Amino acid sequence: MSNQPNTPSRSGVFQQSTDRRVDQFTESISFDKRLYAHDIAGSIAHAKMLASQGIISSEESQQIANTLLEIHGEIERNEFEFRIELEDIHMHIEQALIDRLGDVGRKLHTGRSRNDQVATDLRLWSRDAIDGLLSAIHNLQSAFVGRCQADMEVVLPAYTHMQRAQPVLAPHYWLAYTEKLERDYGRLVDCRKRLNVCSLGGAALAGTTLPIDRQDVAKRLGFDGVAANSIDISSDRDFAVELCFALSLLATHLSGWAEEWILWSTTEFNFIKLPQEFCTGSSIMPQKINPDVLELIRGKTARVNGNLQSLLVLIKGLPLAYNRDLQEDKLPLFDSVDTVQACLELAAPMVAGMEFRKESIASRLEHGYLDATTLMEFLIRRGTPQRSAHHLVGELVRTAMDRGIPLAELKLEEFRALDETLDDSVFQSLGVANALAAFESEGSTAPKRVAEQAKRWESKIANRHR
Repeated sequence: MSNQPNTPSRSGVFQQSTDRRVDQFTESISFDKRLYAHDIAGSIAHAKMLASQGIISSEESQQIANTLLEIHGEIERNEFEFRIELEDIHMHIEQALIDRLGDVGRKLHTGRSRNDQVATDLRLWSRDAIDGLLSAIHNLQSAFVGRCQADMEVVLPAYTHMQRAQPVLAPHYWLAYTEKLERDYGRLVDCRKRLNVCSLGGAALAGTTLPIDRQDVAKRLGFDGVAANSIDISSDRDFAVELCFALSLLATHLSGWAEEWILWSTTEFNFIKLPQEFCTGSSIMPQKINPDVLELIRGKTARVNGNLQSLLVLIKGLPLAYNRDLQEDKLPLFDSVDTVQACLELAAPMVAGMEFRKESIASRLEHGYLDATTLMEFLIRRGTPQRSAHHLVGELVRTAMDRGIPLAELKLEEFRALDETLDDSVFQSLGVANALAAFESEGSTAPKRVAEQAKRWESKIANRHR
């Protein structure tokens, strides 16, 4: 028998050892070792299938499974040695198996390639990552919905173009964020469905001549089925790109929320008081309470968006099937998951711990003519065409602005000068309280509608994880 190669990846075709610089350049163990549990799970399922198909013996399969579990424990206890010459987590685990079992260990790789192996590992890892992200989104939604009842009396100015527009209930804001997060939740659920197919058995790119049972492995690993085409299997990273896209949009939603709360916490807005355990101070200005966590959530979104771009560029020119470029898929994927998970875990307690500065909000609530649109719609209900009503209210706002008073302080004669049919009933639509009470449409900030939506979300949140 010829001498065995130094590592499982180098066959007898090689006559020279790998240059040490190549080892350093091509290694991925520094970052893909986090796939160890998924690699071992896939290998155990593969070994059991090989035994069920009579390709290896049941005794050999059991030896392999038991030894892989020993290796799993050593990695978890930080007792396992990683070496760059073994390139990646797959080679490390297989070499450790061979070192302990000899030829029995060499049989594990029968009927598979590192190409389908790494694709399977990455699918398993992504599936677990999505489950963690879904739980974190659920917790943040719970924090928003959990505020609704207590904040039902808080009225805020809503903005368009960063100009005061109309009054809304604070829970209407909370439910707006909750709806955005629900779309993020749904995208991750959909992504999980598409990635939950088994790649093992595709081998290098053409499949294998051995009588393996791919459906058996898929069932053992909890996949819904098998990936259909062996050429596509080894090169498909659509699921990683899709996951990074979902994370990019989720991070962008978190960034918008962070920006809003950064503004709301300023002296100029003075709407909210952030929980101090999520703020930092200044090295020179002793009065500062800075919203650094919110700023970093906003800032880290740039990195998450950049990771998506990296993956899209990585795969844009790759021919079928596997190319070593795909080793670079893991860092952006891992980073996006880690970053968004951390942002979500910080966002939930910040939402729960925020306090409104109610007196400050109320003292300026009548500023900005938040009731102007309500007045326009009052006129529409009386038969005035919308464009005519829009122009008329604009004239009234200009008059009030010139005098520095709210619309409700104009005299009836001033209203009648523009529309002689108006009477005292016009004042029933003026002021923030009247404006808010006038809303009716489904999905609006009408107190009844908001209460209904809050109750619906409470039920949905409570039942989702039962």
